[in-house]
Amino acid sequence: MADHGKRPALFRNRVPLVLASKSPRRRELLSSVGLSFEVFPAEVDESLPPGVSPEEAVKGLARRKAQAVAQRAGSEAAVLAADTLVVQAGRFLGKPRDLAEARRMLKSLSGAWHEVFTGVALAFRQKEKVFFTCTRVRFRDLLPEEIEAYLATGEPLGKAGAYAIQGLAAAFVVEVQGSVTGVVGLPLAETLKLLLEEALIEPTPCEGFKDGA
Repeated sequence: MADHGKRPALFRNRVPLVLASKSPRRRELLSSVGLSFEVFPAEVDESLPPGVSPEEAVKGLARRKAQAVAQRAGSEAAVLAADTLVVQAGRFLGKPRDLAEARRMLKSLSGAWHEVFTGVALAFRQKEKVFFTCTRVRFRDLLPEEIEAYLATGEPLGKAGAYAIQGLAAAFVVEVQGSVTGVVGLPLAETLKLLLEEALIEPTPCEGFKDGA
């Protein structure tokens, strides 16, 4: 009898994997394909130098997180880190400090396009690989009452740009160009491609599988 309580594993680890993030969304994405990993949240200074580009900002912060955690993860573990930044009309929208700032962010996103940059860094045995994705997202026009209702849920806090595309804010999104999982916080297809290329994971063997065709 099939075990419906356990999600099928698409990939399996070849080395221990450490996720340098306390984000539950990133944990869920990695878990969704069957990978096992430890979580070591990275405590780093996330301030950005003036004039830095969005892509360099997210790559730099992801690299900084991976380096910080690699020092305590052990030499045999691969460390994966990520950082996400929302950019609208040239302005960087990080995590709102409070509901008032979240309200201002959501008002600026209403009825407009914005970009979501996510940088990913992989550190393993003194070697680093870093990349980023950029996804364009368009919100429909939001009623003031909708914004207030969304703020009341508490979901905007702790999210870059003050929204979670995989959560209630899915009701606001009318168009996405690029990686949806990149908006969530970890571009899954691109991250898996890197882990496969570095031989850190592999597809789960299909032992005992029978094609009924």
